[in-house]
Amino acid sequence: MPANPGFPLSLDVRGYHVVVLGGDEEAAEKTQRLLDAGAKVTVVAPTLHDHLKQLAASAKVVHRGRHFRVSDMENTILILNMVRGDRDFARSLFAKAREKKVLLWSVDFPEASSAIMPAVVATGHMRIAISTSGMAPALSGFMKEDLERILDSEFSAFLDWLGELREQAKRDQPDVEKRRTMLREALDGFRLLGKVQYPKVWIDHRSQQKTESPAKS
Repeated sequence: MPANPGFPLSLDVRGYHVVVLGGDEEAAEKTQRLLDAGAKVTVVAPTLHDHLKQLAASAKVVHRGRHFRVSDMENTILILNMVRGDRDFARSLFAKAREKKVLLWSVDFPEASSAIMPAVVATGHMRIAISTSGMAPALSGFMKEDLERILDSEFSAFLDWLGELREQAKRDQPDVEKRRTMLREALDGFRLLGKVQYPKVWIDHRSQQKTESPAKS
């Protein structure tokens, strides 16, 4: 089945119940992101990562120390399945989620998911989501690390300044077109410049393809 790029959007989970299945380090990272977004999180797992233990102890998340039950889907808009390597469980969960009309993301089974979890670059107020449609999640991680190095504290300060400039323009310039022109002029000269450095194994593969192409023609 070809990869489905999906329909990118950002989900407002503030005040909504979200379930995380699994208690490892990756589940802890996703749980923290959900809490930062204002979700009410329930973690379903027999054992917990230390950070999840702290969150549970401080009542920031609800912990159910057991395996998943269908009743966990009640009043939930989203489930993050962090259980790796169990394809049968992922498929069964997907069928139940479709039946209950609950969004589901399974960590290593994109074909058993109704949502895509992109890698997110977070710098100040900037959010950049990177997705390979489940084709190469590790690549998303590499790109996230590089972009976070490029979009550093200077970029965050620049973004804050642009926000202040926009608010000032809204106060001082009632003409919408003039305001838009002024804000675009503030960005004059801004460019995000970069170059992709490919791994040797890919360069060798492409070289071999070029060598073989004339022979096939």
